[in-house]
Amino acid sequence: SGKSILRSNCADSVRSFAKGSGTAPSPPALKGDDLLKGIFLDVKKKFETAVGILRKEKITIDPEDPNAVNNYAKIMKTVREKAELYSESQKIKYAIESRTHDIPDARSYLLVLKDIRAKRGIPDELGAEDLMMEALNKVEKELKKPLLRNDKKGMGLLKAEFDKVNQKLGIRPEDLPKYEEQLDLKIAKAQLEELKKEAVEAMETQKK
Repeated sequence: SGKSILRSNCADSVRSFAKGSGTAPSPPALKGDDLLKGIFLDVKKKFETAVGILRKEKITIDPEDPNAVNNYAKIMKTVREKAELYSESQKIKYAIESRTHDIPDARSYLLVLKDIRAKRGIPDELGAEDLMMEALNKVEKELKKPLLRNDKKGMGLLKAEFDKVNQKLGIRPEDLPKYEEQLDLKIAKAQLEELKKEAVEAMETQKK
């Protein structure tokens, strides 16, 4: 459900909120041609791996059948793992980390989270964004200044407020795998609906 999606997103956001802006060591620089060749070969390998798995699997295109949806979700999970592709929750986490990497203040960070959620079509059914912003307003009022992410004391206060938000919304870090599984099922159903639509359109075209 949308509630489950937001829970996963919100929990990931809160968990990574106070991370510093440290960077991992960069790989050795490659020449343009070598870089493009490497990217092409990597994409080709992932594609061939995915196709190889899908050819062996039997997929029932019935988005209304829970068993079919569950089976398709498992197949796509296998594809992601074997082809080393991102899951939806990993994509969201990557988007958060990459877009907030250089943001110094907490308020801008939360606004970016809101933008990411909206662009990925994730509804805020829990009202998490408002609660997180209220928590920030409370902390900044106490500090009497805008909260910067490198302010350890201020971020500690905000984390404590976010813990209260999580508790109020029923979000527990240990439940993240369950939320991610629910997200995978929702995506699997949507993809099966799209496949069914395309199959019906193809059959209608053949009849003409």
